[in-house]
Amino acid sequence: MKPTIILITAILIVITMISCAPNPNQLANSPDRNGDIAGFWSGLWHGIIAPVTFIISLFSDKVHIYEVHNNGGWYNFGFLFGMIIIFGGGGGKAGRGSRCKG
Repeated sequence: MKPTIILITAILIVITMISCAPNPNQLANSPDRNGDIAGFWSGLWHGIIAPVTFIISLFSDKVHIYEVHNNGGWYNFGFLFGMIIIFGGGGGKAGRGSRCKG
């Protein structure tokens, strides 16, 4: 390959990776219009209902999967835990392996 093509490819990869970097939530720890800040239990509930909420959000601009007015780490932990509950955890069957009788 030509060095120019390699350089352009490398630059495109770096730009793509940088554009996927998460940004801080500017609304964290700030109350919504009702004066509420979502915590662990709200995050857990939002994680559990996330598959249904995602489908509804495809057809409605008023429904979102993730609450941006949250308390940070505890909401994120609850949301992730709720998703794990729904989707079956992280590899429980992988640790069992296959047992050959023979």
